[in-house]
Amino acid sequence: MQNTPSDLGLIARAVGLGKRYGDGANQVVALDDVSIGLRRGEFTAIMGPSGSGKSTLMHLMAGLDTPTTGQVWLGDTDITDLSDSALTVLRRRRIGFVFQSFNLVPTLDVKGNVLLPFELDGRRPTLDEQVWIDELIDTLGLRPRLGHRPHELSGGQQQRVAIARALATRPDLVFADEPTGNLDSRTGREVLGLLAATSARSGQAIAMVTHDPIAASHADRILVLADGRIVRDLGRSTPEQISAYMLQMEAAA
Repeated sequence: MQNTPSDLGLIARAVGLGKRYGDGANQVVALDDVSIGLRRGEFTAIMGPSGSGKSTLMHLMAGLDTPTTGQVWLGDTDITDLSDSALTVLRRRRIGFVFQSFNLVPTLDVKGNVLLPFELDGRRPTLDEQVWIDELIDTLGLRPRLGHRPHELSGGQQQRVAIARALATRPDLVFADEPTGNLDSRTGREVLGLLAATSARSGQAIAMVTHDPIAASHADRILVLADGRIVRDLGRSTPEQISAYMLQMEAAA
């Protein structure tokens, strides 16, 4: 009998994941037979050179793209062959996203942006969810800014709103794509600290795509991709250790 992801203590799991574009001589292999599991309460950084398959892996595990081969589970749900409408509902309810470019709705204020996932789901937060949202807003220092629109906020404040929105529904899994890319170093450290603390305390699995060794050093686990394959699965490491490994990998390429 095959173990389900929850039997293995996993929030998300990919098995034999492959993605190819084009045909014949023009075929490009973006991802090649990748198998990973993401655990509850674990903060994972996904690293690798440009074109190594980092974003492809994230898109496939989030159900934003369809694999050529392999399967993806979110909890015990095999999302590989779900319809577009079922995937949309699943992403809205069980996956959060934090982007480098923030992706806030410019016409909505901070409160409206944070509550957007509920609005899209056609419902209001429950009392329990509202308590969590209020806690997020206070933890992220957004209470004085609730009536402000994105253009009235700094980059760091906008990213905090994006994090609050991503965490508001208490999703099982949060994907962060270069979340500190547009932030100064101090604000970036604060954002990474918040992601790490939320993961540890609230039990979300967080997967962050990054090229930055300092950002990756906040993670519990570091997956390194090259040419569409996972070449290293590291535990918590210092920025210096990560930089040395990445340089060594580039030298060997």
